[in-house]
Amino acid sequence: MKKQLTVAIIGCGDRGARVYGTLMHDSFPEEYKVVALCDVLESKLTRHGEAFGVPDENRFLDEKTFFETKRADLLVIGTQDQDHYRMTVKGLSLCYDILVEKPLTASRKECKALLAAQKKYGGKVFVGHVLRYAPAFCKAEELLQSGAIGKLIAIDALEQVWFAHMAHSFVRGNWRRSDETSPMIIAKCCHDLDLLQHYAGSACKTVSSVGSLTWFKPENAPEGATDRCLDCPHVDTCPYSATWLYIDHWKRNPTYPFTMTVCPARPLTEEAIRAALRETNYGRCAYACDNNVVDHQMTVMTFENGVTASLTMMPFTGSGGRIYKFYGSLGEIILDEEKRYVELKCFSKGSTKWEFDEFGAGDPNIGHGGGDYNLVKELYEMLTVSTEERSSLSNSIESHLMGIAAEKSRLAGGKPVKVH
Repeated sequence: MKKQLTVAIIGCGDRGARVYGTLMHDSFPEEYKVVALCDVLESKLTRHGEAFGVPDENRFLDEKTFFETKRADLLVIGTQDQDHYRMTVKGLSLCYDILVEKPLTASRKECKALLAAQKKYGGKVFVGHVLRYAPAFCKAEELLQSGAIGKLIAIDALEQVWFAHMAHSFVRGNWRRSDETSPMIIAKCCHDLDLLQHYAGSACKTVSSVGSLTWFKPENAPEGATDRCLDCPHVDTCPYSATWLYIDHWKRNPTYPFTMTVCPARPLTEEAIRAALRETNYGRCAYACDNNVVDHQMTVMTFENGVTASLTMMPFTGSGGRIYKFYGSLGEIILDEEKRYVELKCFSKGSTKWEFDEFGAGDPNIGHGGGDYNLVKELYEMLTVSTEERSSLSNSIESHLMGIAAEKSRLAGGKPVKVH
């Protein structure tokens, strides 16, 4: 019979419980059983505990109590960025296998310590680099490895963050301050750094990066703007209005994820959302927050095998979605998340184009284009029978070192920094 893996989740927010936990419980009930939960908010423990059938005695509000003993086969870590290193080391010491949300850390010292802890305790660690599992990005990998464009010369990557996502997560939200979480290049672009290193197929040699916080500052606020959107005369016209972002979107889509993050009340009501906007950071003016992460950044990388890559993180865009271009000696590949296609342009053979739906990318608004689902599906195989470890700790550390070097370069005005 197939072995069912028991799962303990610490951090019952969007990634830990709503995505990974729900996929395990709903889509793979024969492979996984969620048996323990830990979160600082009792409302989340209650909601997800009831959904997953976790008894009261296995729901924990206190991290220390949760880690007193090993409670399952697999530990899912979905807490804030600065918790990941500490909890991963603790989980390894208890002999868990681990799925940890990215990023791992913004410290070179902690990167080395994680590898040392895994070597010491022996558990498997997988990082939530879900785009490695997304069908469109897998298609690009397949084309590169097949030699379809000959020798890979360079990669040009654009991450369109979407202006509303920037305001929600990186101006008002949990990732607004690098001293509390991670620099933007690590917090938001760790997927891209991981993919670029993976596609290049080589260790990164040097990184150069520039960027700054230019727009989301008090001096750029509209005249007469107030500290909170609900009181502001520009509430119906400002593109960063919390009313538009959280209430209007929720009315069109009752499961709109940004609003569900803002307000824990269930069922959601407009009254409850407005109350949350009066009390939390999410109701603050986007020009009057305590944010310090950059609002745009450009990074150039050179790899040991001669491949070069550029990455632009740009939130001043009307839509989200990554656009990658791969340039080779015999052709090019375009991967466009916004327009949902992958195109191969061979210099001597013409072009072939695949729409995302052709290889099962699914709903563009859910689950990183199928990456979340496929990670959870393949994780079971990697933990039980497969020797492949696609987003393992050892495979993921390089991208973190690249991000750390990029931030060091940015703070030095773009000076090239060696990764190793």
